[in-house]
Amino acid sequence: MFDTVLVANRGEIALRVIRTLRRLGVRSVAVFSDADADAPHVREADVAVRLGPADRSDSSAAETYLRTDQILAAARRTGAQAVHPGYGFLAENPGFARACADAGLVFIGPPPGAVELMGDKINAKEAVRAAGVPVVPGSQATAPTDEDLVAAAAEIGYPVLLKPSAGGGGKGMRLVRDPADLPTEIGAARRVARTAFGDDTLLLERWVDRPRHIEVQVLADAHGNTVHLGERECSLQRRHQKLIEEAPSVLLNAETRAAMGAAAVRAAESCGYTGAGTVEFIVPGIDPDAPASAAEGVRDFFFMEMNTRLQVEHPVTELAVAVGPEAARLDLVEWQLRVAAGERLSFAQSDISFLGHAIEARICAEDPERDFLPTGGRILTLDEPRGEGIRVDSGVAPGTVVTSAYDPMLAKVIAYGPDRPTALRRLRAALADTRILGVTTNTGFLRRLLAHPDVVAGRLDTGLVERTAQQQPVLLAAPHSPSNAAPSNAAPSNPAPSNAPTTDGTTASAAPADGTDARATEPPSPAHLLYYAAALARHLELTPAAEPGGWTDPFSSPSGWRLGGTPAWTTHRLRTPGQDPVSVRIRSITAGNVTDATDNSPEPTREVELRLDAGPVHRARATLAADRLHLTVDGLRTAFALATDTTPGLAAGPVTWLGIEGDAWPMHAYDPVVESAAGAAAHHGALTAPMPGTVTVIKATAGETVRKGQPLLVLEAMKMEHVIAAPHDGVVAELRASAGATVAMEDLLVVVTPAEEAAEPAEVRS
Repeated sequence: MFDTVLVANRGEIALRVIRTLRRLGVRSVAVFSDADADAPHVREADVAVRLGPADRSDSSAAETYLRTDQILAAARRTGAQAVHPGYGFLAENPGFARACADAGLVFIGPPPGAVELMGDKINAKEAVRAAGVPVVPGSQATAPTDEDLVAAAAEIGYPVLLKPSAGGGGKGMRLVRDPADLPTEIGAARRVARTAFGDDTLLLERWVDRPRHIEVQVLADAHGNTVHLGERECSLQRRHQKLIEEAPSVLLNAETRAAMGAAAVRAAESCGYTGAGTVEFIVPGIDPDAPASAAEGVRDFFFMEMNTRLQVEHPVTELAVAVGPEAARLDLVEWQLRVAAGERLSFAQSDISFLGHAIEARICAEDPERDFLPTGGRILTLDEPRGEGIRVDSGVAPGTVVTSAYDPMLAKVIAYGPDRPTALRRLRAALADTRILGVTTNTGFLRRLLAHPDVVAGRLDTGLVERTAQQQPVLLAAPHSPSNAAPSNAAPSNPAPSNAPTTDGTTASAAPADGTDARATEPPSPAHLLYYAAALARHLELTPAAEPGGWTDPFSSPSGWRLGGTPAWTTHRLRTPGQDPVSVRIRSITAGNVTDATDNSPEPTREVELRLDAGPVHRARATLAADRLHLTVDGLRTAFALATDTTPGLAAGPVTWLGIEGDAWPMHAYDPVVESAAGAAAHHGALTAPMPGTVTVIKATAGETVRKGQPLLVLEAMKMEHVIAAPHDGVVAELRASAGATVAMEDLLVVVTPAEEAAEPAEVRS
């Protein structure tokens, strides 16, 4: 075994490898960019080395984690004997594997020749075809031109799937159903492939409708022994990105499982593979109208590609596969190390079996309510789930700043159970217990996806998620989402005199007479509860601490106390991104009745009245305990995770974050004056960045006349390409963006003056 191993990666996979190294007594070396200087993987390693230019700070992957020369220099400097590439970055780069060997380092992975062969998806298909592995019909040329791809599509028939030959992970993949769209999609796929892999070669395959994505884990040593460790079902995807993985697959019968495993072993042996790898297959789904006999015997399956590295979803195999009569579990990272050190596999194919069921969910920095656009920010609160059968592989910590420079995956939550229903229940509960505030994630979405009737029943295919989002969006929608609030736009009865808002977004107004307030007859919706919680959290923050002796000046409290009168309403104006602003009015029933509670509070919190816009009045009570806000409205108690972002320079001041059941939302104070100015700018065609990212293509110039919907520029972040288009006919009055520039969310990119305004003659003043 090695004495020192350098981990050439970051985030959760670097942590995963480092922890196995520590268990084995092997010294670990981490590498890091300036952006990752205080990251968990850096703190966990025995020693860490900075990557990046010596004369400036540049945390881009190209200047850090993709710099072979700097990684090899770090290995020499720290005395490392071997390099573990993790996954992503240089893990499937044959040049890096050769460079390690030339430097006298062991590359913990397959031989460079195997990486090169399987990394070229065109040649890989031919190699496994020769080994008797079935492949998907598709293009045959080694480096097909655009014309070759168009001709191949016409020959095999539509729909077709475009894939970068040199890459994986879903980057650059395009599903094309209409021949007229193919040339445009070829261009887009080549751009992404060139940026992501440095090679814009594409291949084209026949698309199988409602396919299931099932992969087989293989493990091979350098002594001629190759085994498979069963399959993983990875059919729950979006934009070809895996969301949920599980082992074993509910689709496969024993005959098909054995046939796919044997095919995976042949594929690995065809390229002289050693170490841990994954052979991916596409499997046609079962027609629900087909007879039961159709599920018998060996099902059709087709080779897609081989990933010559450890997979993100490897934990489900580690949890669900047992070895030998003792039912021992495997550590795949450990076996990567042992194989790289020259050891033989200590078990045979006959020793391997499934025992129980494991399911994994990938938590990513993306917003399901904004079409899964990448997000970012500083993690304010991080509570990871615990419990029986729960495992968390995470690469973040409280205070971590999530940027668009790297992959959006933050963590993986994996649940194991003796059967699939148990694993599903445990994973849903674990996701509900996962609290991430400060960065919007897909955690709550994943929890709802696991409750989808087809997912529960095992009726999976790679299009299920997007099909559900289009046809049954309510199944995946967050109950507490502000988009469900539907606040009333009507003016409140007996409106109070309008007062200018304070800097914290509140105003005080005279209270209508009790008899004019409409009392609630039904409980509030979950979305209304979110707004109530945000308003009461801000209300509590305004409450001053008691002076010595326990006395509080009533005029410094937001209780609305007035001498000899009914307490006034305090109005909190709130806004969440993408939604109209709302007003939540709070009125004390008796003075001093919104309190900051502790675990040993001497008395229960008194009640307040509140209403959303012109809605009915509810009675509520709120208490704060550590980082939780406990809200009781009309007798229903709900607990929200709570954090406040006080980062200097926030345009609208501190941001209140509330989380529940895996979901989280930022609540901003709403200033109508500032928002009115911003709205006027938007009306005049100011286009801002919908996500943090990098501008890759500029398609317009200042002064150019454009049509509504015409692409102006392309923004890329976290494996995703987003086109910014003209909102109306007009003229590009201002172009702030430039190719290669990094932008933050809501940065101004371009201004398009409407055609009618651009055509108006300048006003002549006398």
